[in-house]
Amino acid sequence: MLLLGIDLGTSSIKVSVIDAQTNKKIASTQYPESEAAILSEQPGWAEQDPQSWWNYTKLAIQKLNALGVYNPKNIGAIGIAYQMHGLVVVDKNLQPLRNSIIWCDSRAVEIGNKAFSTLNAHGFLESHLNSPGNFTASKLAWVKENEPHTYEKIYKFMLPGDYLSICFTGEINSNISSISEGILWDFKSKSISETLLSHYGISAEMVPELLPVFGNYGRVKADIAEELGLSTEAIVSYKAGDQPNNALSLNVFEAGEVAATAGTSGVIYAVTDQLAYDQQSRVNTFAHVTHENEKPNLGVLLCINGTGIQNSWIKKNTAQSYDYMQMNQFASDISIGSDGLLFLPFGNGAERMLNNQMVQAHMENIDFVRHSTAHLWRAAQEGIAFSFRYGLDILRSNGITPQIIKAGHANMFLSPVFQQSFAGVTNTPVELYDNDGSVGAALGAGLGVGVFKNRNEAFAGLEKHATIEPSHVALYDELYENWKKSLIKKLIN
Repeated sequence: MLLLGIDLGTSSIKVSVIDAQTNKKIASTQYPESEAAILSEQPGWAEQDPQSWWNYTKLAIQKLNALGVYNPKNIGAIGIAYQMHGLVVVDKNLQPLRNSIIWCDSRAVEIGNKAFSTLNAHGFLESHLNSPGNFTASKLAWVKENEPHTYEKIYKFMLPGDYLSICFTGEINSNISSISEGILWDFKSKSISETLLSHYGISAEMVPELLPVFGNYGRVKADIAEELGLSTEAIVSYKAGDQPNNALSLNVFEAGEVAATAGTSGVIYAVTDQLAYDQQSRVNTFAHVTHENEKPNLGVLLCINGTGIQNSWIKKNTAQSYDYMQMNQFASDISIGSDGLLFLPFGNGAERMLNNQMVQAHMENIDFVRHSTAHLWRAAQEGIAFSFRYGLDILRSNGITPQIIKAGHANMFLSPVFQQSFAGVTNTPVELYDNDGSVGAALGAGLGVGVFKNRNEAFAGLEKHATIEPSHVALYDELYENWKKSLIKKLIN
């Protein structure tokens, strides 16, 4: 059997086909080649068209099929990973009623804050492990408040991956892990949050049917099978947000294991079996892909919005004639600390770990004599690494102390400068693996359809690329403290 994995990212759709007998990737591609647009009609807003996701997905699959290295009819299971926390609303014909309000959109922050100030006196944090914030439920409440004509037409709301699943199967469903992203799962009652739905005046009938993370979400429709060369026997058998899926792709399943990623956003994702939460809700706890009532594995997620998107912004505006590898080489020629140049990478909406403040990005201490664009490129990567340290310190204050952090050898972790900065400033070894989200989604699909008996069988082919040991720890500590002082000044102001 072949397995198809789809990673619905902010920038593109990546797809991979895996041979379930060998656990090896046969082929992989993405669409579009250039970064997909984020629509921002007002400051702090971020939207994408769900139908464009589906069009990109089909084009990516057709592009992959055209390589001619496998028979699409042999694909038996499909796994979907997706950008977390987005809101998609559809009518009874399963058509989107508006653009998706995606993960980095900040318009619902105040709605979520107001709800939290009312509900937390009644134990909301203890039962939901998060404040409502600007997550999916609060985004839906924003639509209810600001677009009543759209809201009254809503049949179901869902996460981005649920929408892709609908496009394949015509069936509406989700799972506990996904619904918990919207702060719509009550971990104490082990049920949909009547508390938050009631507070926002949202009908529970709008919630999709909940199925197991690994299971049967529906067969591929005949017309879609014909269009994409697939079998009508193929099923969607796995769905998860990109960060739980990234953890899965790195074989991070059990309490004490930790994963990281540095794509458009930056994330540290730690698995725990405790009902863990941060008193200020600066980090967030969701149901992990292995969450069950009898074994409540949870993922504690630290997110930094301005990570890879900052690096791509820097490239677009200062390095159009270079590729990322060349930029990294020039940056590596600059000494650690970028000769005093300092970067705060917070220019992509309200930052959860900064109490939902919109600090924006800042570059400081520019010296027109000493500093070059290479200094800027290094300072940008160091600033991202320092923001990871800031968030990791929050996790540590909540009892999560990683001994090793696993990450895919991709995105920012391709850069030796970033690898060194991350390991040095966090003082934690980093294991890099040759895997990615679409491959993880494919392996998840294999677990969902039962072609793999267990995680060890599914991830037998996972290959470690390298281990980055911390170095220059004392120097990075000193640089980090200077960086942190600058951030605190911005937070106070």
